[in-house]
Amino acid sequence: MSHAMPRRVPGDLAMWFFILAELAVFGLLFAACAYARWQQPLLFARQQAGLPLGWALANTALLLSGSAAVFNACRAYAAGRGRAGRRWLLACLLCGSGFVLLKGHELGALFAAGINLSSNSFWMFYLSLAGFHYLHVLLGMVIVTAVWWRAGQGAYAANHDGVETAAAYWHMVDLVWLVLFALLYTAR
Repeated sequence: MSHAMPRRVPGDLAMWFFILAELAVFGLLFAACAYARWQQPLLFARQQAGLPLGWALANTALLLSGSAAVFNACRAYAAGRGRAGRRWLLACLLCGSGFVLLKGHELGALFAAGINLSSNSFWMFYLSLAGFHYLHVLLGMVIVTAVWWRAGQGAYAANHDGVETAAAYWHMVDLVWLVLFALLYTAR
């Protein structure tokens, strides 16, 4: 007779409630943006055509690589390989830093060109969604940094819930970016 371990939600349950709340907020913003796009298709198509798709693709690669890294950190900690797990957390932070630098440069260039929330409906949604997501990436980096720091002090040897919690948040940030990428850069 086999005694299987009971299934559980990885990480902290409170983080999952926070993630669901954040996804609900982003979902409402996505719906409002889609409605505005439906109302003004020519404006959205014209503005979208000028976005730097190469930077968006690079940012997508950085965030997905960060997710792969944090996934590997979870696997390493589950296997009792804390040093490898900590290196994977650092790799996630490096990917996040790359995203922050590229997206920060892109947003800075838009503001320098005089584009702001009042420019038109497209830019209001683009800057709001991109800026809100940017803040979430920064928060994700704070969370992963805290886990990386605690890992350096010997945490997570017996219980790696903190690593799983950070990974869950980082994956949410990635999921939101993939929808943003489709909605703002590629949807026609």
